[in-house]
Amino acid sequence: MDLLSHPLYFAPVPFYAQLYKAETLLVASEDPFVKQTFRNRTVIATENGTQNLTIPVVHDGGRTAMKDIRISEHGNWRHQHWNAIVSAYRKSPFFEYYADDFAHFYEERDGFLMDFNMRLHNVVCELMGLEKEITTDCTQFSSLNITDIRHIAEPKAVTDITGYASQKYYQVFAQRNGFIPNLSIIDLLFNMGPEALIVLRDSIID
Repeated sequence: MDLLSHPLYFAPVPFYAQLYKAETLLVASEDPFVKQTFRNRTVIATENGTQNLTIPVVHDGGRTAMKDIRISEHGNWRHQHWNAIVSAYRKSPFFEYYADDFAHFYEERDGFLMDFNMRLHNVVCELMGLEKEITTDCTQFSSLNITDIRHIAEPKAVTDITGYASQKYYQVFAQRNGFIPNLSIIDLLFNMGPEALIVLRDSIID
């Protein structure tokens, strides 16, 4: 099975559960960019509940392909995002093991959003042992073998994934806020480490 998706910013856990059972990730790089989606937003768990982290982009509101969207360097979003991540996960069991793998992304400057997202994605997959073939050329694949989850980019649709059932796992602030499903993959990674792959596996419904 091949998985068709947009390039997302630290995609939510259900995305990676689908990727677990896929052979190839097809990246819809030519699809138009849409604001207020996981293309440039991720959701983490903090002491006070969930927090959205949104990457500012250069976008005039017209129809622009995802691959052509540039990151805006106005403001101090990189510093803000990393501080929020540190604050949320510094007490998680595996933050100290993985923090350095991500910290430098918030010190460098990436011109294009898609490049930034895919570089983060590659690190996440490497740390979890979930490396899959990736292609932006979707024309060579038969639609019969493709599972299209592009709708997962919409926050309201993240739970509408066929063959997926959220599995509870340890979260730092669960005693305060209860278990929060469908967060950014870094929530699962920092809290569960190598066992993140087991959570993904157990989330799949045959």
